[in-house]
Amino acid sequence: MSALRLGFLGIAHMHAYSYASCALRQDGCTAVGVWDPDLERAQAFAQRFSLPVFESAEALLKDVDAVVLASENKRHAEMGAQAAGAGKAILCEKPLVTNEAEAAQFARALAESPVPVMIAFPCRYSPAFIKARDQHRQGDLGPLLAICATNRGRCPFDWFVDPERSGGGAMIDHVVHVADLLRALLGIDPVRVQAQVGNNLYGQAWEDTAMLTLEYADGRFATLDSSWSRPQSYKTWGDVTMNLIYEKGVVELDLFNQHLDRFSNSGSPSHAWSGYGSDLDGALLADFVRAVTSGGPTPITFEDGLVAARVAMAGYASVAAGGQAVSVTPTAA
Repeated sequence: MSALRLGFLGIAHMHAYSYASCALRQDGCTAVGVWDPDLERAQAFAQRFSLPVFESAEALLKDVDAVVLASENKRHAEMGAQAAGAGKAILCEKPLVTNEAEAAQFARALAESPVPVMIAFPCRYSPAFIKARDQHRQGDLGPLLAICATNRGRCPFDWFVDPERSGGGAMIDHVVHVADLLRALLGIDPVRVQAQVGNNLYGQAWEDTAMLTLEYADGRFATLDSSWSRPQSYKTWGDVTMNLIYEKGVVELDLFNQHLDRFSNSGSPSHAWSGYGSDLDGALLADFVRAVTSGGPTPITFEDGLVAARVAMAGYASVAAGGQAVSVTPTAA
């Protein structure tokens, strides 16, 4: 295959901007254009990257080999099915889906038109995580007993706080990254989840804080703080940490530690960071392009995305059950 023709099908999620920047630098990849149901949003994106705006999703799909799907969460299944029906490979922003009906819709489309699908979990490409995973596999520290993890940041607002478009609040937004890291590290999926949520920071119907405990069949467990618990002057994301407690020691990971903090008091106070380490989004996109052009398997699969989404779904089920632990829906064998 010549250079992969990549389109942007929905760009509601802020990560679409990073993937577009990566695509413009990526060998073997050509950014073709963008379509989004919000024309103003599509035009702003197109102007930023000097790309054309397509008049419809169908027009975009006719002119590309693959798409980055970065719409609002609740549209992933619908738009993913449309892309699959057109025979286009898909790099889908997380969470893959927000409920089982969406999962079934997406899965049916892939059964009818099996195209490559990869889920946007860039944390897997963190050198810190890769080193920790290698060390875990070596077994030098003895059995892994428990994990304490976080994915915190400030609330992004906009459609993220509209459950009709997002599927929830902080829990659906932030659980899935760490849930995927745990799957990649342990090689097994949790069997039960217990969760509690709160809205004490903003006092709205959607949760701004979420605490989960993931239980595994072998007795291990992981705790996860997946919250929008930071003030509006704090960075949006990048506080992904994991403490791995082994019989013979503890491994501490800060996946985005290689950065400079930027603080501004002009206008509204703000906090952001400039990373100087590995380009995780670039590595993710490069792997996607490589998999599609070579015809090989994608390294982060539809099943990976579904398992991570189901951990968040189980969290909401636990909250609905008054904080009782509930079973995680297993994937098909």
